[in-house]
Amino acid sequence: MHSTTRPAGGSRPRRDRYDVAVIGAGHNGLVCAFYLARAGYRVVVLERSSVVGGAAITEEFSPGFRNSVASYTVSLLQRTVIDEMQLARYGLRIVHRPMANFALQADGPGLKLFADARRTAEMISEHSLADAERYPAFLAELGQLTRFLKSTMSETPVDLHGGPAEWTRGLQLLGRAGKMLGVRRLATLKNILSDSAGVWLNRWFQTPLLKGALGFDAVVGNFASPYAPSSGYLLLHHALGEVTGVAGAWGHAIGGMGSITQAMARAASDLGAEIRVDTEVTRIVPVRSRFDVYLADGSVLDVAAVSGAIHPQTLFLDLLDSHALPVEFVERIRNWKSESASFRLNFALSELPQFRCAPATRVAAHHGAGILISPSLEYLQSAYDDALASGSSRRPVMELLLPSTIDPSLAPEGRHVASLFCQHFRRDLPGGQAWADRKQLIIERIVDTMTEFAPNFRDAIIAVQALGPEDLERRFGLVRGDIFHGQMGLDQLYWSRPARRYAQYRTPIERVYLCASGAHPGGGVSGAPGRNAARAMLEDFAGTGALQPLAATRPIP
Repeated sequence: MHSTTRPAGGSRPRRDRYDVAVIGAGHNGLVCAFYLARAGYRVVVLERSSVVGGAAITEEFSPGFRNSVASYTVSLLQRTVIDEMQLARYGLRIVHRPMANFALQADGPGLKLFADARRTAEMISEHSLADAERYPAFLAELGQLTRFLKSTMSETPVDLHGGPAEWTRGLQLLGRAGKMLGVRRLATLKNILSDSAGVWLNRWFQTPLLKGALGFDAVVGNFASPYAPSSGYLLLHHALGEVTGVAGAWGHAIGGMGSITQAMARAASDLGAEIRVDTEVTRIVPVRSRFDVYLADGSVLDVAAVSGAIHPQTLFLDLLDSHALPVEFVERIRNWKSESASFRLNFALSELPQFRCAPATRVAAHHGAGILISPSLEYLQSAYDDALASGSSRRPVMELLLPSTIDPSLAPEGRHVASLFCQHFRRDLPGGQAWADRKQLIIERIVDTMTEFAPNFRDAIIAVQALGPEDLERRFGLVRGDIFHGQMGLDQLYWSRPARRYAQYRTPIERVYLCASGAHPGGGVSGAPGRNAARAMLEDFAGTGALQPLAATRPIP
């Protein structure tokens, strides 16, 4: 536990009073603060960084070049959050990618995937007529499964330990699953969750490039084999989103991901939420029916409730006294699995990458796609095996975005920014190797791999910003570099996220809540954990009468 320095001279630290302190100004913290402030509560958001947004920020990383630093694309952000927070009013504009994905091929034409199923089937037919014919049926199955899973994102998970009322909710959930999926699709969902993305994709298709492209979503941000049981859910999770009402689509926030969180901060502030940056929390101490929140500058806040928009291990093991928590809960949190083995890079480029399989000197539709180096399930497996043995992949799995082809504000005219999200690079390297000693070698390996598919890539590099797992941990509080605040395997999902009995945003300490990605429905820039946690808090506050809002409450549906 961190120590707190009191002001010199023995004077009592300043104690501002609030109804709720939200710890962390990432997107979920801002969403939670918005709904609490809208209900009339006095809310303070405490952020250790100098800017709000957590991992969803935009910054200039080289003169004239701006980009999203960590999170980098839009799909999972809930329409209800966008509408209820009126984010468009605060400047948020999201546009569609002109093409969904483009799977690169070193010795072939590649594979272009569109939002339109018919156009995609035409592209697939260049590789396999049989797979092209099966693709619409696959999409239908995928769509049916994700519609059901999406319906659970904005709900509080069922607690099977919660007595008759929760058992009734569980039966209702099962009934809805049966109604939405039917017996056959319900069995399919069970098989996917208990088996793997690789097995599922192999049942449907023959073409390695198609399976590799679809399988990418099963391993991105997930240190796992495409044949691991968790991979099936991850593939579905990444298909849960939408852009402007188009299901499964991916988009770009004009101005980068920071435009989302800046809009959220303005929306929350306009309702009275106070947002403090450069404000690090060092301890949270229960005092009678309230909490003292100790800050690094020596001051102390007096609050009635706390909502943690941070990694569960940080909240429960670092900021709270673990002795005040149940032993089995502390053990669960200590053993919480966090590792996404992700490496994030931004490049300033003097020119567009020229791909061997799609040469073009001017901006084309495929430049606005998610450009994948994921040519087969075997490639994905090999990358995982490499990292398991040596700590890093010799031939990484990668997604390249060129957001300046959609949003020219990000780079000088004629120049471009590139986002690369790469797998797999472990937080702890073998033999006690330090990341500082290995980082440049790994950057070179990533650049070499990209240059195999785009020969001019290396020569086009002006500058690079590189964030390995250690950097993601240090800068954004992503423990062990996990972008999801904890792996999303079956043992860490739904009623087990972060622990059974405590998956409804409430924690073992009354009026301490978890509103970040370590809670249901998990990772990605969705806003769902923040909104769901705020709903649970408002239910509790109204039920006890202990906190009286400053204005008439507005319930969250």
